[in-house]
Amino acid sequence: MSKDTQRVKITPLSVKIPQDQLILRMQRELQKAMEKPVAQRRWAMVIDTRKCVGCSSCTVACKAENKLPPGVVYRPVIEEEYGTFPHVARRFLPRPCMHCTNPPCTKVCPVAATYKRDDGIVVIDYDKCIGCRYCIAACPYGARTFDWGEYYTDGTPVREQYELEPSFEYGEKWPRQKNRSPINNTRKCHFCLHRLNAGILPMCVTTCIGRATYFGDSSDTQSLVSELIGSARVMRLKEELGTNPNVYYLV
Repeated sequence: MSKDTQRVKITPLSVKIPQDQLILRMQRELQKAMEKPVAQRRWAMVIDTRKCVGCSSCTVACKAENKLPPGVVYRPVIEEEYGTFPHVARRFLPRPCMHCTNPPCTKVCPVAATYKRDDGIVVIDYDKCIGCRYCIAACPYGARTFDWGEYYTDGTPVREQYELEPSFEYGEKWPRQKNRSPINNTRKCHFCLHRLNAGILPMCVTTCIGRATYFGDSSDTQSLVSELIGSARVMRLKEELGTNPNVYYLV
């Protein structure tokens, strides 16, 4: 076996490695991480902006997975035009919750409804949230939206049954009604915690057609996300604020 062939086998970011193998690797690493105590995991996401094509499949898949109502979006894709006419181009920036190590949102919640788990995921307790929306104002990334209790089929002859189906965020059943429901609460990305608990990658990772999104345990130095975070191309949004985000971008 030549040295070049050997290098391909130990370089997971090589273009010669099929992208589906990276998905399988992330899946194996996730299941390995789930065997550790919660406090020994550190979930992180890496998004390769050079691979993102702006298809918004991650946004749509997230909407479907979490049964999000109108006005609630966990993973928008921001579009930017750059350059000087006529030499212009567009780039895309998926923007989930950053799951900051030092999250400003948790400090302003008057009832401790939003807090940081030991594995680094910032979550919201819908039973405690009073809908004050202080956290929305405090988030420097605009990663939180409010559930006003709206339906896509409002104003039509019949409110469709599929809009009344419960969601299963945080591993619990949340009926679409005003008692014990996300209605009148702040909502945000939670890295598909209900899927992680089942040993499955977040929905946005599996549905990205450009394979631009990576996810895993950054406390595992051998994991794919750890290798990507060590790249010279890596950056994080608004690092100067001291939030220490756990979502990284390759630029």
